[in-house]
Amino acid sequence: MAAILFVRIKSSLDPRELERRLVERRPRFHEVPELVQKIYGRDESTGDVCGIYFFEDQSALSAFRETELAQTIPTAYEAKEIRREAYEVLYPLHPERGPFAQ
Repeated sequence: MAAILFVRIKSSLDPRELERRLVERRPRFHEVPELVQKIYGRDESTGDVCGIYFFEDQSALSAFRETELAQTIPTAYEAKEIRREAYEVLYPLHPERGPFAQ
């Protein structure tokens, strides 16, 4: 079954520097095995950023968590606070769209 990882970061960086680092690290995520899609987001009111990761399955998500790329997320973005949540995908609203379209 597919899996989702949600990561929210409150950073001490200036918003422009935070954006620069997000863009700088983005190509490395292309190399993550079984990572179907990653969505980048920002909360306008707080400046917090998030990454929503879609993995083929739970084992791919678990393997990612052990990588240097995953483990350096807090330091790369100088996180003051970080929240990670993992979910099993139950079913999509629109199965013909999105990262797991049939």
